[in-house]
Amino acid sequence: MLVDIDLLTSYGGFIESHSPSDIIFEEGDEPQFYYQVITGSVKLNHINEDGKELIQSILSDGQSVCELLSFIKETFPVNAVAISECTIIKVPIKKFLKLLDDHRQAARDVQQFVAERLYHKFIMMQNNASKYSHVRIEGILKYFKSFSDEQSQYSYELPLTRKQLAAITGLRIETVIRTVKKMETEKVLKIKNRKIYF
Repeated sequence: MLVDIDLLTSYGGFIESHSPSDIIFEEGDEPQFYYQVITGSVKLNHINEDGKELIQSILSDGQSVCELLSFIKETFPVNAVAISECTIIKVPIKKFLKLLDDHRQAARDVQQFVAERLYHKFIMMQNNASKYSHVRIEGILKYFKSFSDEQSQYSYELPLTRKQLAAITGLRIETVIRTVKKMETEKVLKIKNRKIYF
């Protein structure tokens, strides 16, 4: 957990349950809360002018959702949508900022998480600018695995479908399927029961 649930609750946090496809917040909404996933998965996405989904990130147990907007006065640049059954704790922003003022270690943990996410986002953007599909896919695999405690080869199960992987990399689904199979033969990743392990 990024910030302890009991600590968040003591500063006014309350828990909400969401079903798959539930919208947690929408692009253009004004942030009112700090959000942290307790269980389940949430995607941050944007729908472009052609109606195509671009997934910015997928967040899971213990991770915060758009925490940057707790510190600046901007509207959400993305939608947050539940991918699975999930529970999320919400804390009013003013109370969350007070929590960070009162608890130095929690503030450091949030700062480190933000810094790590930004660093890996830069790497991911560079990879997504590549004309090579395997570079884009490997960049996404490294990004998601960076949040896992287990870093040995093939230890990380990617929580994305081929369609979601295409939406994150900007590739066609057919290209993703073909490239993933090639990456398996090159031993970059492993496929087991249709799941990708990196």
